[in-house]
Amino acid sequence: MNPRLGIVAPVLDEAATLAPWLDALQPLRRRGATLVIVDGGSRDATPDIARAQADLVLAAPRGRAAQMNAGAAACRADVLLFLHADTRLPEGADALVLAAVARGHGWGRFDVRIDTRRPLLRVVAQAMNLRSRLTGIATGDQALFIRRDLFDAIGGFPEIPLMEDIAMSRALKRHGRPACLCATVVTSARRWDRHGAWKTILLMWRLRAAYFLGADPARLALRYGDGRRES
Repeated sequence: MNPRLGIVAPVLDEAATLAPWLDALQPLRRRGATLVIVDGGSRDATPDIARAQADLVLAAPRGRAAQMNAGAAACRADVLLFLHADTRLPEGADALVLAAVARGHGWGRFDVRIDTRRPLLRVVAQAMNLRSRLTGIATGDQALFIRRDLFDAIGGFPEIPLMEDIAMSRALKRHGRPACLCATVVTSARRWDRHGAWKTILLMWRLRAAYFLGADPARLALRYGDGRRES
């Protein structure tokens, strides 16, 4: 029996851009993937829009880790792919993920490209991909995928308000290095556009360094400064 793919997406106030993003996922659903949308308390029409084009729409406490864990718990699939609502998958992403799992990988991620013409952000994406290959650490922007049994074995995402993707990668590395797929997901530049490219880059460097040195993720989330409005 072929493994089943489940796509779990945490969302929050995404009504302005959600419909075309969901449209792009419909070919995967037609090929058998299950799409679970987990809303963290949107104040707009996000849940209503999602219900028209998802297999399941849930409500969960706000926060990517809590939302993704809730979606995973409700998704009956052998492989889970966690996708941000501002990130688009490459063509044939389902086949690429399942092929990586068939080769023996318990988890993995895609390369990422930032949707911008600015050279600086293109360099940022290239650096993210290289760093991930060297360290075995993946970010949520890279569309993490994990075998269900491995996800359950490590207890899911640590429910911390920031750096849940880094913490998850560190736990997963104990079970093997990730499959680093060269196919690229495309993620929005909105975070860099909103706060300024250099300001955002320097902030994230400082936050990651502090996290690796043992800082409290809750305090880091306050320094991140956006209250995790983006999912």
